[in-house]
Amino acid sequence: MKPIGTHNYWLYILTNAARTVLYVGVTSNLDRRIEEHRLDAEGAKKSFAGKYNCYHLLYVEHYVYIANAIAREKEIKKWSRAKKEALISAENPNWIFITYDN
Repeated sequence: MKPIGTHNYWLYILTNAARTVLYVGVTSNLDRRIEEHRLDAEGAKKSFAGKYNCYHLLYVEHYVYIANAIAREKEIKKWSRAKKEALISAENPNWIFITYDN
């Protein structure tokens, strides 16, 4: 078991190739989760991200406590599209797809 405060949780925002859809999620393994979204998009399309081909990473925040990551996810999901765009643009102004090794 990891000591308290040494866990890694990620809030992330994905988009599709055309950057027309945004998906907000939380995970403890960002690489694995993005791969799951990609596989769903290319296959069964069972999830929102899969149906809309959202597996391109635009934005990420790191947390050591899952409760904080989930609270932030819930907060951002309530935001307007414009507010989400402003958040992404503050860190990634050109909306370049990023890779992230956690």
